[in-house]
Amino acid sequence: MSASTRGRRVGGVWSSACRFRRCNESVRKGQAILKGTRMRFSVDAHAIGRHLTGNEVYIRNLLRGFARLEPAAEIIAYVSADGAEAHVPDGFRIRRISPVPHIRLTLDLPRKLRRDRPDVVHVQYTAPLGCPAPVVVTVHDVSFIEHPEFFRRVRALQLRITVRRTVKQAACVLTPSEFSKRAILKAFGLPEERVVVVPNAVSEEFRPRPAAPAAAEVWRRYGIASPFLLTVGDLQPRKNHEGLIRAFAELIRHHPALPHRLVIVGQDGWYGAHVRRAAARSGIADRIHFPGFVPDEDLLLFYAACEVFVFPSVYEGFGLPILEAMACGRAVACSNTTAMPEVADAAAILFDPRDCGQMVRAMRDLIADPELRARRERLGLKWAGRFSWDRAAEKTFEVYCAVADARARNRAVTAPSVVHS
Repeated sequence: MSASTRGRRVGGVWSSACRFRRCNESVRKGQAILKGTRMRFSVDAHAIGRHLTGNEVYIRNLLRGFARLEPAAEIIAYVSADGAEAHVPDGFRIRRISPVPHIRLTLDLPRKLRRDRPDVVHVQYTAPLGCPAPVVVTVHDVSFIEHPEFFRRVRALQLRITVRRTVKQAACVLTPSEFSKRAILKAFGLPEERVVVVPNAVSEEFRPRPAAPAAAEVWRRYGIASPFLLTVGDLQPRKNHEGLIRAFAELIRHHPALPHRLVIVGQDGWYGAHVRRAAARSGIADRIHFPGFVPDEDLLLFYAACEVFVFPSVYEGFGLPILEAMACGRAVACSNTTAMPEVADAAAILFDPRDCGQMVRAMRDLIADPELRARRERLGLKWAGRFSWDRAAEKTFEVYCAVADARARNRAVTAPSVVHS
């Protein structure tokens, strides 16, 4: 990839970040307008503690970032899982809401929001009915529209209806990549200024660790021997685990002396049985391991212990495991589709996820060439350091302030007032 191409890609990810840094004056004006009425922001944090993977990672780290900002506002987090309160920073108010989606969205959350009277409500994908305040919605991707075959039919239809309703009424739509922004604009026909890119990041826990102690601990806890290749993601059709299993089996057939195993970390979900059957039919089932969902501390061990990280997904709105692996100092091979080239930049080896041969070559090259692997590790570690949850929290909070400002002025909010001021 040429330097000019890299520059354009970096600009694509971070151009909105630069504009946000120039909007502090707008935020201060908004706060001045609201002076005397401390702002109150409500955040739907029901994903915390429910193993909703990317959604949970997003909201947990956003709340942590808000806490470090020490904002001059009251933040209320609405949680539903047992023990979720432990993941909400001190100083934030906590409300318990129903874990049942229909009750949460139609009865419980609307009732509590009416009582709390926030200036802004932040949700992921779906807002409650009758929301009493302007909505900021995070839409990570629109795979349910572009690829409904990746979902159960009823679930895809449900998302199309509820997300469309939420997006159409929202004051602002946040999304983590330029790819997802383009997809959202196309899917919902929104004006470009209503959609703001706020890239995801990796938390400080994801950092390089010695491989040998981590590998020993993975063996002790899970009985999985090194060396191994790792992928992380729930067992869903779009994650393309079946394609990875075929490619790994092909790699071993061509290089039977390789001692490597394949570890697939993630919840089974509704598609898990299909992936496990693919492993059973591969002819190398004894080399393929499914530890299931693992807690954060164990996930860090898997990243540290793996030799190569492979991410074969066919559709991502961001692809956070790519950055997590890079931040842990691992060489990455990932798909060249959707948001993944934007997230991985020049630090990863890219392949067509539908091309088994390309995937085999990417894995083989990183396994066989220690110098190539070390170079990719260095590039990835440097690249991952450019993404920050603190920056994401700051930008998101600025959106809240701009939306609250617009409400106080009794006018419609548009993203130009957020990003171009």
